[in-house]
Amino acid sequence: MSVVAIVPVRTPGEGKSRLAGVLSVSRRSALVQSMLARVLAALRSARRIDRIVVVTPDDHLVLPKGVEVLHDHATGLNAAVSLAQRTFAERHSAMLVVAADAPQVTAEEIDRLVDRAAHRDVVVVPDRHGCGTNALWVRLPTPLVPQYGDDSAAAHLDAAMRLGLRAARIEVPGLSHDVDVPDDLRGEPMPAEQARMLAEETALDSLLQRARELTLEGFGVRVGYSRKVFIPLTHWCRDVCHYCTFAAPPRRGARAFLPVDEVLSIARRGAAAGCDEALFTLGDKPELRYPRAREELASLGFSSTLDYLEHCARRVFEETGLLPHLNPGVMSRDELARLRPVAASMGIMLESSALRLADKGGPHHRSPDKHPAVRLATLAAAGELAIPFTTGILIGIGETRLERIETLLAIRDVHERHGHIQEVIVQNFRAKPGTRMAGHPEPTQQDLQWTIAVARRIFGPTMSIQAPPNLSAGALPGLIDAGVNDWGGVSPVTPDHVNPEAPWPELVALERETAAAGRRLVQRLPIIPAYANDPRWVDPALRSAVLHRIDAMGYVRERDWHAGAGDAPPARDVALIATPTPAGPVTAHISAAIRRCLEGRVPTEDNIALMFAADGADFQAIVAAADGLRREVNGDAVSYVVNRNINYTNICTYSCGFCAFAKGRSARALRGPGYLLDYEEISARVAEAAARGATEVCLQGGIHPSFTGTTYLEVVRAALRAAPGIHVHAFSPLEISHGAATLGIPVRVFLEQLAAAGLRTLPGTAAEILCDDVRSIICPDKLDTSTWLGVMRDAHAVGLRSTATIMFGHVESPRHWARHLLAIRRLQSETGGFTEFVPLPFVHMEAPIWRKGRARSGPSWRESLLMHAVARLVLEPVLRNVQASWVKLGREGALHALRAGANDLGGVLMNESITRAAGGVNGQEMDAASMQAAIRSIGREPRQRTTLYGAPVNSAQLRNDVLTDDVEGFHRIVVQA
Repeated sequence: MSVVAIVPVRTPGEGKSRLAGVLSVSRRSALVQSMLARVLAALRSARRIDRIVVVTPDDHLVLPKGVEVLHDHATGLNAAVSLAQRTFAERHSAMLVVAADAPQVTAEEIDRLVDRAAHRDVVVVPDRHGCGTNALWVRLPTPLVPQYGDDSAAAHLDAAMRLGLRAARIEVPGLSHDVDVPDDLRGEPMPAEQARMLAEETALDSLLQRARELTLEGFGVRVGYSRKVFIPLTHWCRDVCHYCTFAAPPRRGARAFLPVDEVLSIARRGAAAGCDEALFTLGDKPELRYPRAREELASLGFSSTLDYLEHCARRVFEETGLLPHLNPGVMSRDELARLRPVAASMGIMLESSALRLADKGGPHHRSPDKHPAVRLATLAAAGELAIPFTTGILIGIGETRLERIETLLAIRDVHERHGHIQEVIVQNFRAKPGTRMAGHPEPTQQDLQWTIAVARRIFGPTMSIQAPPNLSAGALPGLIDAGVNDWGGVSPVTPDHVNPEAPWPELVALERETAAAGRRLVQRLPIIPAYANDPRWVDPALRSAVLHRIDAMGYVRERDWHAGAGDAPPARDVALIATPTPAGPVTAHISAAIRRCLEGRVPTEDNIALMFAADGADFQAIVAAADGLRREVNGDAVSYVVNRNINYTNICTYSCGFCAFAKGRSARALRGPGYLLDYEEISARVAEAAARGATEVCLQGGIHPSFTGTTYLEVVRAALRAAPGIHVHAFSPLEISHGAATLGIPVRVFLEQLAAAGLRTLPGTAAEILCDDVRSIICPDKLDTSTWLGVMRDAHAVGLRSTATIMFGHVESPRHWARHLLAIRRLQSETGGFTEFVPLPFVHMEAPIWRKGRARSGPSWRESLLMHAVARLVLEPVLRNVQASWVKLGREGALHALRAGANDLGGVLMNESITRAAGGVNGQEMDAASMQAAIRSIGREPRQRTTLYGAPVNSAQLRNDVLTDDVEGFHRIVVQA
């Protein structure tokens, strides 16, 4: 495949007019050229790009060698892209249009994008707001007319769908941030020269205020920590840092290395105390200095300290489940590569880039591994290997403030090349008795705050910045105020062997001090949350162990609640929603997002993603707003439907990774044999349902290899022969699409045939996540996003209403949830055809994708509750029914969801099989009387409804009878089918 990259560029002096209020013409021109240079550098380094062409009206634009120019006449972006389409239609097989103002993109991201887009006709890469198009992939020649302008991402996808093109939306982090308005400059790295000027900044209050704003923007109210054990594998070291008490010379009779059984004993104590991290800290290559170290290693069967470290880390992970974080000092690329499969993350403190600190009398004299170039080489090699790496600076050892800034800039430079620096530590020097620097003055609290705030300014809102809490006891709120969002590893089991004079704070006290700063302490793994969900940063040997422990944000999820498992909701979160008034101040971004929704305005993708990340007082505010809106719109009635669910087959030709129900493939531990109900059995079950007062039957099943469109028509007729007045709610968009294809007719024609046969509504299943980059992982052979939306659009057009669902908590991110909700809202605004929105938490226990270690363990309780609350806010006023699935949430969980925006409990007729096949236990009997009692227990009024939210037409349909489906009944709204 031959790919041409197109970069449209206006005349630099004329571009970015919306920045005129903050940048002069010359500075805007310099910014445009700087961003263009970075984009072109990425494209030139990308292996999958064969040709690069800048489309511009500027005759004087200076471009690097190998970049061509296609002259246009400044008639606009759409015209420039159309010109490129016409010019290269016969010369290349595909064209990638890349925004000139997306300077954070890397060559690796470009190559991955091309690989993923290669089988598509059109791919849209949105900006971080989810609205604009920052990259557009089209196969050439193409009938697609460029749609740049307001909401161009959706416009491009809609246009492609209407043309019948295979289209997808793919998120690329480096392409998400473009620069158009002053607020966009907040995400741009502070220029190095401007950063150096901060060395003279003495106004601490203004520095702290800006740092505080950036930290809240990037992390909200969360402050992370890792629950760890500290394993000092060896105290021997070839370096002699003048401030260190960890490194110790050999003593007569003492071992150089901690024996394996002691390593495992420490790790087991940590695992029993709820730790996830095993921090291995050790001196730097002692065998290069001490013959006894070499001899001991040889006696153990190892040639080097790093060989022994690899062995111990593997044993700890395999035998205790703790995730190793390794701090072994300077390493070569080969050594890093060998350790990657046994380490969730690694680290090395740069400490300082000031060479003079290694001079005689300096703290790094006679410490060859502390040379800045050596340590920076380790950082760079780790980046090349995609190892999440922690580094940082040590302040107060004789460096100047300008030297601190130079050190931070050196770290930023290597991070910008590889994107792998997961966290920057700002550590304050502590004078230790018995060291050469025992009398050296320690930095003041204000000096530490200044350095943290400067680090936040240099790295921006998204870099995790840590300060060790045990080195600033009693002053932690001030560190949070300066820009800290993480406390690093804290051990409930072992001391801090590097700073033995400063014990770890008790976790209860740490939580209290964090709360005093208006933040919420949240546990994480050794790999920082932003990296934990991305498989690129986690070695395959550790991937399942990481994924199974985290939530969608990458933090440690609670282990006492899982969807479908029958667990009680976590008391900590229940206590939050039980209090209607937020326990602390609500952040400005969350307040603005809530206000936008309550005013009826369409929220942005950023608004929604921020709400899904909410915790603490922000979480309380969202739940309270959703509940208040529910009360205003729906009152205190809680609706439910009396129905029966008939799943006519569990045999399916598709291989959805989340589905433990469908048979016909070799996923292990799937429950029960395959079956296929005949039309007579379907009729018999419908007749029984009608006799017992059901107003609805829902009919769905797997895609059986023998099924055609005629099969689905006959299923409807079989149902209505048994009960002519019953409401037939049947067939997901996947089944509709399959039926139409087998008959060789358009989907809309097939829907008209089904409606004529008596179909009344469609279930909104098979939606999963309406983002193709997620679907390509969880259901690669299933219908894509545009097809699902197209089937629903056609259904609504012929008078068939439907539900809408989301199945969440597996591999996707909060941004995917935001895009899903916006896609549902856009279609509902167009057609008005959805009756309700149903969040369906992923039930993981028997799902094949989870058992293979490729998915998370379902959503957390907080995420499940937020899905109902945020959906209520986002979908207002176009879709006003939000259902809580008690099958997934359990009875108690569903009642809490009714306090978070939901107003409906779905169907009562149960002997559920799909959730149970995935390992769930909730799907048993919930008759109408039990449902009514549950609703009244929270002070709400039960109301039986029809499928279309009307009142049942006769008193016989108000009976409390239970229908059980002895073979394969299931809940009316299920996504895992």
